[in-house]
Amino acid sequence: MNILKVSSGSNPNSVAGAISAFIKNDNEVEIQSIGAGAINQAVKSIAIARGYMATAGLDLVCIPAFTNIEINGVKRTAIKLIVKVN
Repeated sequence: MNILKVSSGSNPNSVAGAISAFIKNDNEVEIQSIGAGAINQAVKSIAIARGYMATAGLDLVCIPAFTNIEINGVKRTAIKLIVKVN
């Protein structure tokens, strides 16, 4: 599965474009975010991508979950948002 890492500085329109591209190719994508600002940008991106894909007749759903990742040797808990075609 393709993984997009979203930070608080990510542009929601750009991330939405990437989500749409992955959905067109693979029907799903995983978004990873750490922190409230990053999760906010990720959720906005999913909402925008959902609008993009609706024009193509696709309905996107989002499944939130936790995941453990390692950054610079430090283990962190991140939110992963799995986006799929319904």
